[in-house]
Amino acid sequence: MELDDLKQTWKQSETNNNLNTNIMNMIQHKSYGPLAALKKEFRKQIIVMSLLPVLLIFTNLDDISKPLTSILFWAYVLLCVGVIVFASFNYRIVNQMSVMDGMVKSNLEKQVNVLQKRIQWKITGLRIAMLFLIVLTEIVPYIQHYRMLDKWHSLSPAIRFSAYAALLLFQYFVGRQVIYRKFGSHVNYLKELIREME
Repeated sequence: MELDDLKQTWKQSETNNNLNTNIMNMIQHKSYGPLAALKKEFRKQIIVMSLLPVLLIFTNLDDISKPLTSILFWAYVLLCVGVIVFASFNYRIVNQMSVMDGMVKSNLEKQVNVLQKRIQWKITGLRIAMLFLIVLTEIVPYIQHYRMLDKWHSLSPAIRFSAYAALLLFQYFVGRQVIYRKFGSHVNYLKELIREME
């Protein structure tokens, strides 16, 4: 009787080990799976945010001092640097998860929870950045003159603030969905896979 119980326990632990190995292979696969998708999105974010300020300078090559003395340009560079740093930290976490072989379930869960919190921070950060840009758009014309902003300020405040409200509402709903599709869905899938581990 005890021998049968021992055999049954052995088979069950062997099945659990195989299941865990398969799940870890799915999680850590280099070209597909949740970690590969997250790494790709974070890497893309880092590259795009690095190139945007450079492209802005290239569009003003005829007068290079124009962007370099612009408050809006430096505010934009600051936002880009913030996004790059944030994406780099997240990329590092995902990269660690994809190369570590002996990770236990609790360690994986901790790192996935960190990623999930950071996605919430990202949503909040984007809203703050949008408010910051709106405030900057309203304040900058009193400090520096831009033809485009002068035209914008020639509109009535009711039209401007209605446009800001519409932009914030759009960002509130669409921004959340975009972030979920690019990051949140993969993090949720990771959570499901980890939950299946024994």
